[in-house]
Amino acid sequence: MPYTNKQICIPPELPELLKQFTKAAIRTQPQDLIQWAAEYFGAVCRGETPPGREWSEPVASSNCVELTPELLKALHSRVGGRLIIHVSELAQMWKMLRLPIDMFNSVMAVGRFTEEIEWLKFLTLACSSLGVTISKTLKVACEVLSSDHDGGPARIPFSTFQFLYKYIAEVDGEISASHVSRMLAYIEQEVIGPDGLIKVNDFTQNPRVRLE
Repeated sequence: MPYTNKQICIPPELPELLKQFTKAAIRTQPQDLIQWAAEYFGAVCRGETPPGREWSEPVASSNCVELTPELLKALHSRVGGRLIIHVSELAQMWKMLRLPIDMFNSVMAVGRFTEEIEWLKFLTLACSSLGVTISKTLKVACEVLSSDHDGGPARIPFSTFQFLYKYIAEVDGEISASHVSRMLAYIEQEVIGPDGLIKVNDFTQNPRVRLE
């Protein structure tokens, strides 16, 4: 049969449905993403409230520890400044820190990572399980990435913050690209100093900076 071009019609409700699913998956961090997805869409189909964090099963293994900013900082240190890391190496580092493998798999699935992982994207999604909101996620990421040891507020290059904010906002799907651009332009023009660094207080305590 000869090939014929047929226009693919995307259901108008599909983008919003997938956006809400992705957002819920990031915030819930289910151990079994496939099973949780089945429960999620089943609830949507029945007109019920989709499963949230409370549906996620607790980690059963006594050998695992709870994810913390300190452990993420240790993981970041082991990555050693690389932008790309192979999945097998990162998985091994994750296991050595005794972090739950189900959370690793969840971040991999939500980020759609394959063999070669963009470390900062993976880290941002891992931080989202601790931060819940975008502002809190970026606060955790800033604290993890900061190399300051003088006891002052955590700070990172604005270019790094810009990358993280754009990525997590895109994954979240609730914030328009124009709003992200406006916030970044304001921060760059009115907040960032000559050193090119952004502090946690610059986006958590400035009333004119609303990342959500």
